[in-house]
Amino acid sequence: MKNKKYKERVNDQIRAPQIRVLDDEGNALGIMSNTEALRIAISRGMDLVEISSTSKPPVCKIVDYGKFNYERQKKEKLAKKNQHVMNIKEIRFNPNTDTHDIEFKTKHLRQFLFEGHKVKAYVMFKGRMITHPEIGKKLMDEIIEKLGNVAKLESPPRMEGKQLFAYFLPDKAKIQVYKDNLAKEKKAENPETANQKVTKEIIEKKADNTKGITEDKNQTDAKEDA
Repeated sequence: MKNKKYKERVNDQIRAPQIRVLDDEGNALGIMSNTEALRIAISRGMDLVEISSTSKPPVCKIVDYGKFNYERQKKEKLAKKNQHVMNIKEIRFNPNTDTHDIEFKTKHLRQFLFEGHKVKAYVMFKGRMITHPEIGKKLMDEIIEKLGNVAKLESPPRMEGKQLFAYFLPDKAKIQVYKDNLAKEKKAENPETANQKVTKEIIEKKADNTKGITEDKNQTDAKEDA
């Protein structure tokens, strides 16, 4: 019987009469019978593992199978940890969605894309609206245009049942450019230059000094009155 989780055969599960054998350091021991290879593995306190069943003859390796599995599982966990899971976020539109709602919903789609998610925008036709697909197509074209600066269209929009939909993927390069431009716009809205900052600091310092002089004078006057 094969290992339940993995496909390779181990020790007496190996059926090929002749096999190519590698030791635990990857050195070739040559072609021999599976009986002889298993005898060598047992004499070394190790296991015989079939690592390539499609080769002719099959390739087997003499290893500590417990350690072999442990190292493999470590690599699998690391690969899974580093794997980015992309969730699909959906937002629905109606053919008669007004301009404000379009802006509001595309803003949410854009935010999902910023977070690295794949998004689905779809137009849902209800009742007699299905007889005017051109309205939904026009709306979808507008959505595509609005997301064009942060996303790439996975495939052209398509109609299924009463839905016209399209999938978008985040475009990292476009998103970075978009964020940079946004930062520049915010900076332009508050154009306080270095000189202006220095001038502001000088004025504030003078105000503090004036306040200090006034307080000292008041204290002196109070003493004289006493």
